[in-house]
Amino acid sequence: MKKEIINRVVEVSNYILKTNKTIREVAKIFKVSKSTIHKDISNRLIEIDYNKYLMVEEILKSHIEIRHIHGGESTKLKYEKLKLLNER
Repeated sequence: MKKEIINRVVEVSNYILKTNKTIREVAKIFKVSKSTIHKDISNRLIEIDYNKYLMVEEILKSHIEIRHIHGGESTKLKYEKLKLLNER
């Protein structure tokens, strides 16, 4: 594996552990695709640092467990905005 890829994987994993951000948010910050971040975390980090992989994986699992709540909140806000616009 190239040194620049290893450095990115370590940076990304440290950032996720520090900020608890989602893959989508991290991809925007590091200016790479969501697929790249996912591959970095799911495949490459295991080879580099297995213990860090386990910690990051716990954070990502918690994001998956709560994503339906965030989706529901977004939908609710969307329809509240539409209702306000229609009342004007």
